[in-house]
Amino acid sequence: MTVRDSNGAELKDGDSVQLIKDLKVKGTSVTLKRGTVVKNIRLTDNEQEIEGRAEKVKDLVLRTEFLKKA
Repeated sequence: MTVRDSNGAELKDGDSVQLIKDLKVKGTSVTLKRGTVVKNIRLTDNEQEIEGRAEKVKDLVLRTEFLKKA
């Protein structure tokens, strides 16, 4: 399975990615701003989703269509 970001770059475990759009986090009042870096990502069974941690939020699941490789 190959996981790709919005630009088509291949993502692997441990990569860093950057948000290309402001995203509201479900279940919290936090909004992750465009340009936020998520470090040390983990790939999931779904090729359109990754897991990671951002500033104030642990255990995020992000869709790859909103990310670019940092």
